[in-house]
Amino acid sequence: MPETYPTADLTQRVIELAAAQVETDPAQVTRDTHLFNDLGYDSLDAVEFAMQLEDAFDVTIPDDDADKVKTVGDAIDALMAGMAR
Repeated sequence: MPETYPTADLTQRVIELAAAQVETDPAQVTRDTHLFNDLGYDSLDAVEFAMQLEDAFDVTIPDDDADKVKTVGDAIDALMAGMAR
């Protein structure tokens, strides 16, 4: 069973991981930041980001859920859904 995280801590950690993927300042990233349009992710970045989330939080995010992640908020929601399983 994955460890539980306070929502603010989880959000901050996801923001840090999203920003680090493309070497961006985390202060410029919010829940509404679009991974592709705002951060310049490509498909490989998205896959690596999903894998980092799974490793960092010890959860599995199904491919169908990962494919729907377009914003940092979507990633947080997918992660929380994975933790609830």
